[in-house]
Amino acid sequence: MKLLQLTDIHLTTPGQTIAGRDPNANFARALNHAVEHHPDAEAVFITGDLSDWGEKADYELLRRHVEHCPLPVHLCIGNHDDRPTFLDIFPELADEDGHVQQVVALSAGEAIVIDTWGPESHAGHYDSARLAWLHNRLAEAERPVFLFMHHNPAPTHIPPMDKIMLLDAEAFGDVVAAHREKIAHIFHGHCHLPLSGSFRGIPTSAPRGTNHAGWPNYREATFLSNSDLPESYAVIFADQGSVTVQMIEFGYEGAVRVEGSPDYADWDRATMAR
Repeated sequence: MKLLQLTDIHLTTPGQTIAGRDPNANFARALNHAVEHHPDAEAVFITGDLSDWGEKADYELLRRHVEHCPLPVHLCIGNHDDRPTFLDIFPELADEDGHVQQVVALSAGEAIVIDTWGPESHAGHYDSARLAWLHNRLAEAERPVFLFMHHNPAPTHIPPMDKIMLLDAEAFGDVVAAHREKIAHIFHGHCHLPLSGSFRGIPTSAPRGTNHAGWPNYREATFLSNSDLPESYAVIFADQGSVTVQMIEFGYEGAVRVEGSPDYADWDRATMAR
């Protein structure tokens, strides 16, 4: 099974930039690159910060992209989003309690897309109603679960970033830990950093994002740091025994070189590129 994860697309008013980059153009580039190079993917998951300011026009633009994409697209919302405005454009994505949550059938299991948005907050929130919803969906799951969310449940150990992680991580962790044997992987965004690790024994990962890039500045206590590293998305491969996640830096414009054969017999010190 192959899936695609895009994150932190930050659509905004046409002509406006973020960190000197055009997020609308970069999202279109990312989606086109992903579809062109991975037409065999089962689905695209976009893990939040769909809009930069939670504006209706951004979600209308996103809806047009989703409707024209040849692959199914599934959406999370993040702290830059506005849930009521989003649901004006995507009303079919509301669960019974009005959260943006759903279960998606996949060939190798099922994806559970969850809503960590909270009003007037950059941090992640997951209240009792959402916890109960997730517990029930995990209890019902009979195949491996791939969990998609915006906020990171595990700390990055970057002080200002950890102020806006999932604040309800302990309660969330209790729910996922109770179903740990069912959850193959947790995919998140939010940090604008390539991350991998684990949370309550469950593997986690995040790619950098399709527009502006973060930087792991451990000495900065107050402000988030950014950089000019290339824009990216993730390709996910999963089978019965493994999950592999690769970050594709589609914004990289340098050379790609062939530097030798994987076959030991063909190694040649005189001819291998070094």
